[in-house]
Amino acid sequence: KMRSLAPGIKLITSFSRDSWYRFFILILTFVFYTTYHLSRKPISIVKSQLHRNCSNVIHPADLNITDNDTWCDWAPFDKNNYQNLFGVLDNCFLVAYAIGMFFSGMFGERLPLRYYLSSGMILSGLFTVLFGLGFYWQIHSLWYYCLVQALNGLVQTTGWPAVVACVGNWFGKGKRGFIMGIWNSHTSVGNILGSLIAGVYVSSSWGLSFIVPGIIIASAGVICFLFLVEKPEDVNCTLPQHHVRSLTGVVEFSLCLLFAKLVSYTFLYWLPLYIANVAHFDPKEAGDLSTLFDVGGIVGGILAGLISDYSGGRATTCCAMLIIAAPMLFLYNKIGQNGLPTTIGMLLWCGALVNGPYALITTAVSADLGTHECLRGNSRALSTVTAIIDGTGSIGAAIGPLLAGLISPTGWNNVFYMLIAADVLACLVRL
Repeated sequence: KMRSLAPGIKLITSFSRDSWYRFFILILTFVFYTTYHLSRKPISIVKSQLHRNCSNVIHPADLNITDNDTWCDWAPFDKNNYQNLFGVLDNCFLVAYAIGMFFSGMFGERLPLRYYLSSGMILSGLFTVLFGLGFYWQIHSLWYYCLVQALNGLVQTTGWPAVVACVGNWFGKGKRGFIMGIWNSHTSVGNILGSLIAGVYVSSSWGLSFIVPGIIIASAGVICFLFLVEKPEDVNCTLPQHHVRSLTGVVEFSLCLLFAKLVSYTFLYWLPLYIANVAHFDPKEAGDLSTLFDVGGIVGGILAGLISDYSGGRATTCCAMLIIAAPMLFLYNKIGQNGLPTTIGMLLWCGALVNGPYALITTAVSADLGTHECLRGNSRALSTVTAIIDGTGSIGAAIGPLLAGLISPTGWNNVFYMLIAADVLACLVRL
């Protein structure tokens, strides 16, 4: 009599070798891009520690204090222009990222993806760690932090084109909005983990808020070097069927992404500080609360993918979400601080509506444009198209936080008006 197979083994053998490899690649690329965002996020949490109201902080007895409000701040961020300096810091990263993105696609085409990705992650780890070492080395020069941020921005551009090209090589046609919607939550998962990890150390020794994420992304780089399979044919798997779509919409998608990222990245970099300033939470609480925006973002991305799969209209889904997002942002600014439940609810809603379109565009791009017949089987072209679109988007990502830094001293209301305007523009360029 034949013994029945154990249920676990039954499950494992019910999937083909191809399916297992695809699943493995999806998990691997998800983890890699999560670490990219995880190492990008700490700066936004640490900001509210580098400059805080010191009059409530108990100071050591042996310290002779001249300035009651700023004695505990980290120079050079102890002056009144600290918001501008934080804006400069964000921009060193984001401008380098936007510029690097236009070249990254070209390098990604010419170098093996595995080497490209793993070296990018290890270098990114190095620069993230160097920022944190500023705490231990007692560095108070804005130039140092800016340089490290800019170098990190450059090497972080290795991530997106390479990861998308790899996924493009392995996955073919079909309803990919849902799978990709889940996969695309790497951005939000990375932001959440980055915030939480940074939050653990922010009040005791903020250097570790950078050093720990730096070590994590560098370790992931080593894993990438050891395990990444670039193409199905490298391990004798069958090639995916690519479907033919017309290569329209690169310009519209790029511009729409520019405005969507402007909003998304302003939140990414300024939300903890906004919560700390307006609702008077301490740095750790503000950081933890800001992760709710990303939790909403995960749900928004998956929902957007599902809706667009069933309605077949990506642009329409995008637009609908952006149209609802504008009044939501307005509401959040008006009532978002009326107690904890309101704050939580509004953050989740805004996250879903702001991040849904952003996730949809980036994945739609990787899915449809990349599998066009003139690019078929050509992961090189795919990484270039991705880099062009993401590069344009990154200009928005750079402008948003910069404007927030310039506008926030005039009042947070004005920052929200800017975000609402950007959301409306994102929708208009798609029409």
